[in-house]
Amino acid sequence: MSDVSGLEIVGDLPERAEEVLTTAALELIASLHRQLGARRLELLEARSRRVAALAEGGSLDFLPETANIRADDSWRVAPAAPGLADRRVEITGPTDRKMTINALNSGAKVWLADQEDANTPHWSSVIGGQVNLLDAINRTIDFTAETGKSYALKPDDQLATIVVRPRGWHLPEKHITVDGEAVSGSLVDFALYLATAGLRQIEKGLGPYFYLPKMESHLEARLWNDAFLIGQDALGIGRGTIRATVLIETYPAAFEMDEILYELREHSAGLNAGRWDYMFSVIKSFRTRGTEFLLPDRNSVTMTVPFMRAYCDLLVQTCHKRGAHAIGGMAAFIPSRDPEVNEAAFEKVRADKTREATLGFDGSWVAHPGMVELCKEVFTDVLGDRPNQIEVTRDDVSVTAADLLNVAATPGDVTEVGLRSNISVGIQYLHAWLGGLGAVAINNLMEDAATAEISRSQVWQWLHNDIVLADSGEQVTRELIDRLVTEEVDKLDGDAADYAEARQTFLDVAVADDYADFLTLPAYERMP
Repeated sequence: MSDVSGLEIVGDLPERAEEVLTTAALELIASLHRQLGARRLELLEARSRRVAALAEGGSLDFLPETANIRADDSWRVAPAAPGLADRRVEITGPTDRKMTINALNSGAKVWLADQEDANTPHWSSVIGGQVNLLDAINRTIDFTAETGKSYALKPDDQLATIVVRPRGWHLPEKHITVDGEAVSGSLVDFALYLATAGLRQIEKGLGPYFYLPKMESHLEARLWNDAFLIGQDALGIGRGTIRATVLIETYPAAFEMDEILYELREHSAGLNAGRWDYMFSVIKSFRTRGTEFLLPDRNSVTMTVPFMRAYCDLLVQTCHKRGAHAIGGMAAFIPSRDPEVNEAAFEKVRADKTREATLGFDGSWVAHPGMVELCKEVFTDVLGDRPNQIEVTRDDVSVTAADLLNVAATPGDVTEVGLRSNISVGIQYLHAWLGGLGAVAINNLMEDAATAEISRSQVWQWLHNDIVLADSGEQVTRELIDRLVTEEVDKLDGDAADYAEARQTFLDVAVADDYADFLTLPAYERMP
């Protein structure tokens, strides 16, 4: 129970929970839920209605009812907030203690402190991440590894700016209820940070900054904007102090970029291009439409294929027209001890970041401190001493709805190699996720929930469309998937029994007749 009327905390409190589950934070959670909870559920239901309309032959397009917003050249988002003008390299990662220190010390301009895809929503992780952020801002954080190596923060002027990514609108937080109803994980993460570490961040001359994931419409952005207004007013913070960057990582959101910036314009810090979740959303949106939106092996879908290039071009043009930052996608490579592996990977990352900088992006993401300098170097070659290139308005770009929908022009095959990779990576990630790790190194790549989503979605899509594998000539069937699952699990470290729960969770969302909107929902139910 708690001292806040109608709010109940379910389960044991993790260590130091009282430092972030303050009365002010809990009151804010209760207020947000009572004012916004019903609208959140209505918007989630609207997602389901849109998928049903697509299944019946509908399509995605720019909204006629918001054409005036897109056509109006006069409006701009707020100027860049302190610590967010130069974002040429951003590092992402979970909010465990070691990562918090390493990310802040990495030399990156921004750290995306991830409470979402790179974090597992164990109650201890939800609270522990907030405690680590508070300690970091208070400069009381340290960490000593089992090897005896100690980690501590560099001086403040050398640290990355913290930008917190809360969970998406679809995820609940089952350890907190208000008036007997489950509370949104998004609002819990937002309120706990805002009312504790966020207030300390303001005292240091920055602000509570957020990355907003998984949105599918400008109405969902409006919901976030209302949450910001409620939070700022409740805590006596000036309106516009909060800033948010939105990940355009769902297919519907790509058609509403202008509108999303408009809804958040007082609080907007730009948009980001999220590759894996975007591909996942392509499948999810048109999953019942046969092979019309079939994607080949995921590693062959680069950012240069027509529908992905159109998405990037439109994102940069839209952002810069409105005075907002455009942030590129993830370089997930983790430096290896093998020089040849590193050389080949660094060459690919350099080419990818050069492409982004040349397209007009103002910065990009890396997943490991060892990649920060490469990304910074590439963007500095283009930016020079400028903090960004928002003045590059990309007037040459003219992207239509047909361009965004042109998935059929994507080259590549569906192969057994790709199917095996999806199965192996999906099961390995879920094994780690269920065990409490949200960011996992697999095959020299830092994988998170977005990777697992595209992996299981491709398996589902290929199975339900009777795809024949280009390399083996076999049709993707349930029997083939079961055999490959057994073979891939047998290759993993440890006993096959160790992977039983992850294996079953993967199959539940990869082969079932009904497609689960997010694998993290049934997986979360398996968590304590």
